[in-house]
Amino acid sequence: MTTDVTSAARNSMRRLHRMAEPDVLKPMLNDARILPESRPRIERMARDLIEDIRTAESESWINQFLQEYQLSSAEGIALMSLAEAYLRVPDARTADRLIADKLGDGKWRTHEGRSKSRIVNSATWGLVLGRALTVEGPGTPLKRLLARTSEPFVRQAVGAAMKVMGEVFVMGRTIEEALKRMRKPVHRGFTASFDMLGEAAQTQADADAFYDSYWDAIQKIGRDEGTDHTISIKLSALHPRYEVPQYERCVPEITDRLAQLCAEAMHQNVAVTVDAEEADRLEMSLDIIGNIAKRPEFRDWNRFGLAIQAYSKRARAVIQWANSLDRHMNVRLVKGAYWDTEIKHAQVEGLSDFPVFTRKAATDVCYLACVSDMLKAENIGCGFATHNALTVATILDWAGDRRDFEFQRLHGMGEGLYERLVRDEGYHCRIYAPVGGHRELLAYLVRRLLENGANSSFVNQLSNDAYDDDDLLKDPVEKVEAVNCTRLPGIALPQNIFGEWQNSQGIDLNDRKILLETAHGVNSIEFTPEGGDAVHADPHHPSGRSRAAIEASRTPDADVHDAVTRAQAAYPEWDSRSIEERAIILERWADLLEENRIELMGLVVKEAFRSIPDALSEVREAADFCRYYAVRARKDLSLKELPGPTGEYNALKMEGRGTWATVSPWNFPLAIFTGQNAAALVCGNTVVAKPAPQTPAIARRVVDLAHQAGVPEDALALVTGGADVGAEMMSDQRIAGVAFTGSTATAKKIAQTLLVGEDRPIIPFIAETGGVNAMIVDSTALPEQVATDVLNSAFRSAGQRCSALRLLVLQEDNADEMIHMLSGAMDMLQIGDPGDPATDVGPVIDRAAYDKLMAYRETMRPRWIKTVEVPEDEGLFVPPTMISIDEIEDLNTEWFGPIVHVATWKAGQLEDTIARINAKRFGLTMGLHSRIARNADILRSQARVGNAYVNRSMIGAVVGSQPFGGEGLSGTGPKAGGPHYLPRFCAERAVSIDTTSAGGNASLLSLDDGM
Repeated sequence: MTTDVTSAARNSMRRLHRMAEPDVLKPMLNDARILPESRPRIERMARDLIEDIRTAESESWINQFLQEYQLSSAEGIALMSLAEAYLRVPDARTADRLIADKLGDGKWRTHEGRSKSRIVNSATWGLVLGRALTVEGPGTPLKRLLARTSEPFVRQAVGAAMKVMGEVFVMGRTIEEALKRMRKPVHRGFTASFDMLGEAAQTQADADAFYDSYWDAIQKIGRDEGTDHTISIKLSALHPRYEVPQYERCVPEITDRLAQLCAEAMHQNVAVTVDAEEADRLEMSLDIIGNIAKRPEFRDWNRFGLAIQAYSKRARAVIQWANSLDRHMNVRLVKGAYWDTEIKHAQVEGLSDFPVFTRKAATDVCYLACVSDMLKAENIGCGFATHNALTVATILDWAGDRRDFEFQRLHGMGEGLYERLVRDEGYHCRIYAPVGGHRELLAYLVRRLLENGANSSFVNQLSNDAYDDDDLLKDPVEKVEAVNCTRLPGIALPQNIFGEWQNSQGIDLNDRKILLETAHGVNSIEFTPEGGDAVHADPHHPSGRSRAAIEASRTPDADVHDAVTRAQAAYPEWDSRSIEERAIILERWADLLEENRIELMGLVVKEAFRSIPDALSEVREAADFCRYYAVRARKDLSLKELPGPTGEYNALKMEGRGTWATVSPWNFPLAIFTGQNAAALVCGNTVVAKPAPQTPAIARRVVDLAHQAGVPEDALALVTGGADVGAEMMSDQRIAGVAFTGSTATAKKIAQTLLVGEDRPIIPFIAETGGVNAMIVDSTALPEQVATDVLNSAFRSAGQRCSALRLLVLQEDNADEMIHMLSGAMDMLQIGDPGDPATDVGPVIDRAAYDKLMAYRETMRPRWIKTVEVPEDEGLFVPPTMISIDEIEDLNTEWFGPIVHVATWKAGQLEDTIARINAKRFGLTMGLHSRIARNADILRSQARVGNAYVNRSMIGAVVGSQPFGGEGLSGTGPKAGGPHYLPRFCAERAVSIDTTSAGGNASLLSLDDGM
């Protein structure tokens, strides 16, 4: 094969990645089609295989357990959640709460005695008893007797059950144990591909430990004489920053580590397969795999390969690529394990389409088309991983007399499907066999249960009485043709997830080519700060920038008094326009924001020092505000007739109040600036808008686009400058309302100013301010997820978000473990130029902020848990720092930068912990990481904050989904991006008309039927 074919395959991947589902599917239908003449033969084979599976299932308690507790039931979900979290809980008190939480809502008695398996029925009895002891409490004499030992009894029983499930799905706790288990008679004729369990590396220590475990396993597999076991390697385990923005850093390092493992595997004659992971990592993984495949020392080594996911629209192109490398490559074809993640990610990021098929039948079609390609390929060793009897029968028929391929199945699943084929007919089957301790199996186990418990899976349908064999054996090609290959209608495309308004457009920054093009465009935007070189010589390293210099250098665009005068003059005409006309202008404004997004992103990066992803989020949020408020205006501002007696007309109308003053911050210089002004304008008000003195250029361009969209120039007037300009705006008694986002101290000053003057009307004041935002973590939380969410919440945007995490409150039982992981993850942060795609943390906004944060940080030096040092002369980079405090009450100030404080709390004191945080009187955001649903209920009912987040980061509120704004010292409400925001900008005016005075009570008389 030539490099031209390789390049063509990569180009094809790019074209297919987000292509519409029908356009991807239709060209593969003929290659996946079962021909009429072979259909009876394939169906007979498939029915025989189904009988083999059912026979094995009748002897397998675990399959009957999964059938009894399907994921479509509340009990199945509860057990999955319990399995995911229980074994990592270190303290008995939390373990008991977790058990009670998961068993509490289930109707376990409805499962009693239903299974054919005595083991399953015994397990059900244990769950019924466990619920009685932990949830219902002692009542009968028997319960009172058992209650004395109920907690340790139930704890031990649940722990034992989790370990039994682990043994079913995991081959061994160590590679030695797994190899020994593979020698048992039940596995006669089968070989294994061992997978060393664990989630992706979060720290360098994690990556080193994974590397060592792979190396050790390769050596021990190689020494296991008379076997042909292999190993599967996850690239995400070899580097803690296996991400596209970190390409230049991670790809060479992973290539080097993988090469070392492959050299040892070649020496030990052990085959290596690189596992498939999320779609974002595919192109990166192919670069790494290609690097290994082309190395001279591995040129003739035929025991190297990769896994390919058939749910990916790019699957066939990846096979073409593997076949084009001019060497033998082994391919394991799988259906795919991250389907729900891929769907949600595309929707959240506002991408054009999904990288995966939305219908299970479409994935089956793609799988068969890939089988056809692989069987025809010259350089591919074929491995077909499937639990679907129809798929297996089809492969057997298409392969004919060939035996130069293998089937693969998961350990703990698919028993009975391959035993006869292996032992009686000479086919080869390899078991994908996880290896690891009980704690490491959790995420893997849940993923397996999700895959095989899904209603659309063959395993689930086989054991479901609602499906007969004819249903199971329907041709997937016929299924997708019946719906014209279309996407599953219940899954909205990313742009349509909000229904009434269009989701903002994202950029696929996990596509390296797109990322580099975007970064080039952003960094090419010309930007000259107001005030010139004396203020701000290098926007990437603003070491000389200070608040005083900025404010001194800026001359207001227009006199505030003149701007208010012009806005007031423009008000009658603008307010008289229809709601629909103003809404259309907002939607046009959103379109223009997106059309000019690279320019706007460049301004945000260079003037506000936000990273490229943060700059994109700014543009998207601004567009979302415009479209959402346009929709809400049509709903909320239209004339509403009200009830009353016959002969009376009553109505309520919402109209503009006059001229509003808006003051926006530098930390969201595009999104908040746009949102405040769009809301005021669509309600019929005119606006005098003042951006932060640090970010006037962004505001100026946004106002230009508003005028292009149709907002009259005088209806949206811009004034720039510092505190003196803001004070003049607030003191102008012609202002009809104020919308402000900034510090609590400034908000209080504005509130006082608005009350000065006996003749001044009482006007609305909308304030969004900051907070001492806390995240509570209990011992059921997954440390890897906590680490990711803490780093995002505390350090993204250099901690300069009003919603950023300031106080991390860890349960003392596992605080050390969490801190250890967080410290290692902090070491991986990239600090530098915000225009560099690899940058995680950029500079703070100006010298005043830098000096304040650095001075505070220095006073807390004895309390440092972890800090990430940066060169002192490189700019205004405040090192991300984790600081210990003794008590929650020790932090009552918002430190607006990359600093997070850590305190602890005791198990069983969640309510008290929340109350102590509430007592600070800040009420912006609060987070919780817990697998106990009742803990989430407690947070929801007791946290006095505008936004509560559970098991996710605390930043990135989405317009229309997560309306944003606080209470207490954190703001006045209403919440921006929510359904109650626009009415605050309006005057509500009711009208009542006595219609009898105009012509008698005609409406009543007309009802007379003449009797």
